[in-house]
Amino acid sequence: MSTIKACLFDLDGVLVDTARYHYEAWKRLAADLGFEFTQTDNERLKGVSRMASLDILLSVGQLHKSEAEKQELAARKNRWYVEAISKMGPEEILPGALSFLKDCRESGLKVALGSASKNAMTILNNTGLTPYFDVIIDGTKTSSAKPDPEVFLLGASGLEVEPEHCVVFEDAEAGIEAARRAGMRSVGIGSTATLGEADLVIPSLEGMTVTRLRQEIPAFFIS
Repeated sequence: MSTIKACLFDLDGVLVDTARYHYEAWKRLAADLGFEFTQTDNERLKGVSRMASLDILLSVGQLHKSEAEKQELAARKNRWYVEAISKMGPEEILPGALSFLKDCRESGLKVALGSASKNAMTILNNTGLTPYFDVIIDGTKTSSAKPDPEVFLLGASGLEVEPEHCVVFEDAEAGIEAARRAGMRSVGIGSTATLGEADLVIPSLEGMTVTRLRQEIPAFFIS
C-alpha cells in the first residue's frame, strides 16, 4: 500500500500565469521571421523545452536554420521573456496555488518544483513562492525534456521520497506522460480533453486541499 508523501509541481500554467509571456515572445519572434504564430500553434509548446519549442515554431513557418542561428533566435526570444517576467509580482500567482502550497507544508507533505523553465528562480523569487519548496528542479538542472521523467525523478530523489509516494501537478500532456513514466500519480490542471491520462483533472488549484487530494487519489496498491 502506498500513500501520498510529496507533491511535485510544474510552474507555468499550474502555479503562475507566465504562459502569455512565452506566447507573446514566440509570436514576436515569428513576426520577425515573417510568419504568424497563433494560439493554436502555441498549444504545441506546452511542457516543451526552449529549443524544442523553437523547432516547432520554425516548422510552423516552414523555415530551416543552422544550429548557430537557432541558438541566436532562442536567446532573442528568452531576452524578451525575461524582460516581461522581471516585472512579475505575487499577483501573478494563480488562484488557489498559494493556499494549497501552504496546506501541503502544514500537512507535512514534502514539496518540489519540476519545471523545464530555465527562468524558474526568477519567477519564484519575484512572486514570493521560493520558501514553499523543499527542492527546486528546473531547466538548468536537467538534460532531458518532458515527457522524459528526469525532472520528476530528480525532484523525488532530492526529497528522498520514492516515486510511488509522489503526486505531480501538471497542465501539459507531456508532463502527465512524464509523471506516468516516473511511476507517479498525476493531477492535470486544465481540460480532460487534453489531460485525460491524468489520475485526476481539475480546472485549477482553487479549492484544492490536502484532504481533498487524499480523498480523490486515495492510498493505492503498488502494481
